[in-house]
Amino acid sequence: MNLILEKFNLTGFRLLNGLAGQNVWLDRFMVFAAEKMDYLLILFVLIIFWKKDHFKRAILVSLGSAFVAKYAFVTVFRYLIYSPRPFLVLERVNILMNHAFESSFPSGHTTFYFALATGVYFYNKKAGIILLVLAGLMGLARIFVSVHWPLDIVAGAILGVATALLADRALRKIRF
Repeated sequence: MNLILEKFNLTGFRLLNGLAGQNVWLDRFMVFAAEKMDYLLILFVLIIFWKKDHFKRAILVSLGSAFVAKYAFVTVFRYLIYSPRPFLVLERVNILMNHAFESSFPSGHTTFYFALATGVYFYNKKAGIILLVLAGLMGLARIFVSVHWPLDIVAGAILGVATALLADRALRKIRF
């Protein structure tokens, strides 16, 4: 099983990262998606729910679960499981952005934005789907620019969705 996961990681990484450096506009877009798009996603969430009756609950579920997922769960996973970033262990990597040498598993960005998108989905299906697609794009972009493995992204997506589901379930029991 471990060999299958390693092959998936390496093949997926080489496939996406191999596209880097081929087109300057694609490279710029993917760096933006990997590094800067997150600010627009949070702004989008605030605009969607501004002045809605369920503003407090929607923001608490979406942003609250995103922060818990990234700053509690990802921190614990990275403490327990060290996974070096691809640019640290592979030769011939197209490095498009700098990153700290901390563990890459799971992706904190992907975890945060999948939790955020899932939380939004509970209150606004169309906006949630848009955010889930953008969170997926961000995850793929982070492989493209060389800072994550595919399994980092998959694990981050699962962790983010699970955290939002738990937060929503817990808050449904609380009236406010």
